[in-house]
Amino acid sequence: MAVVKPFRGLRPPAGLASEIACLPYDVMNSEEAAVMARGKEKSLLHITKSEIDLPEGTDVHSEEVYRKAFENFTQWQKNGWLVQDEKPCFYIYAQTMKGRTQYGVVGAAAVSDYLNGKIKKHELTRPDKEEDRMVHVRTNNANIEPVFFAYPAVKEIDRIVSRVVKKQKPEYDFVAEDGIGHQFWVIRDEALITQLELLFTAKVPFMYVADGHHRTAAAALVGKERREKNPLHRGDEEYNYFLAVIFPDNQLKILDYNRVIRDLNGQTAEQLIARLAENFTIKDKGSKTYGPGKLHNFAMYLDGRWYSLTARQGTYNDDDPIGILDVTILTEKVLGPLLDIQDLRRSKRIDFIGGIRGLGELKKRVDSGEMKLAFALYPVSMKQLITIADTGNIMPPKTTWFEPKLRSGLVIHKLD
Repeated sequence: MAVVKPFRGLRPPAGLASEIACLPYDVMNSEEAAVMARGKEKSLLHITKSEIDLPEGTDVHSEEVYRKAFENFTQWQKNGWLVQDEKPCFYIYAQTMKGRTQYGVVGAAAVSDYLNGKIKKHELTRPDKEEDRMVHVRTNNANIEPVFFAYPAVKEIDRIVSRVVKKQKPEYDFVAEDGIGHQFWVIRDEALITQLELLFTAKVPFMYVADGHHRTAAAALVGKERREKNPLHRGDEEYNYFLAVIFPDNQLKILDYNRVIRDLNGQTAEQLIARLAENFTIKDKGSKTYGPGKLHNFAMYLDGRWYSLTARQGTYNDDDPIGILDVTILTEKVLGPLLDIQDLRRSKRIDFIGGIRGLGELKKRVDSGEMKLAFALYPVSMKQLITIADTGNIMPPKTTWFEPKLRSGLVIHKLD
């Protein structure tokens, strides 16, 4: 069963939370981070994207960048912008977007649970990205940013969370510049802390990485390193755990993850549509924006017109958790054979757009001439994600887009 423990969080005083909190490091590039942090001296971006405080063009993987992150992290603590709780606590983190709120328990997940498969993943990780985050964790001796986990909902945990939310005033309560609301409660009651810890151990067999696969792998591997280097290792040291926000699966929503294509691989629009008709029922929807309404239905935007594409029977495998995915259908029936895009991770002819940007972003990218073609997909469900993780499968690249993103800086986990 899953291990989740309380920890002494390092976090902002109540009045500074909205100034320090920021989006995760991996949803922006250095230039975007610099713009976001402009005029915000307390923003955690100065730690998670510390290259913004160095000369333009500095290699983001250079020792200078990691050293600057540590320098800023140390200074934030000296300034009193980050203060550590006196005793181990659990925390509750709520996010509200478009009237829908999800409540996560913030705790320390176990390195051993990741290594032995109790924390399940559905994406592959790249060694270079793992190493970047490992260096960041090693240098700062802390998990600066949380990972985003899901677990099969447990009514007893829901009741504890509901009780805290109703009876306690949140420590932090603010709406970020993107319109998403963030609330944060501290659970100091030792009886409730014990209850939560026992409930995870007794009722939660597995946890699932929803977002942050590289951060999860990096945190676990640094913990493993620390074990192997410590001849007096006991198993209860803080490096055996890492920072996670854990949401019940029935509160989460996965958005669509769409594709835009740079060219038609030497064919005309008419030729492509004729070839698509072999595997899809096609309906011309005209200039009015169209989005897919169910599984195996796709929206295509080409030459100023939207099309509905419905996959024919036989183009997917109902008995295969990967083969039934719409991203698999699109890759195997369209991107590979018709457009000759064979490597989704490396091809420069394809780009991916999270559903939070809307269908208008697809239209914009095509109408501008930058791209020639766009496909919108129906979102993957949490049930599909869990089935894939449970069966030991890995989702194709760029399949899930979780929104809202966790804000970094509300709480940090130190490894000592």
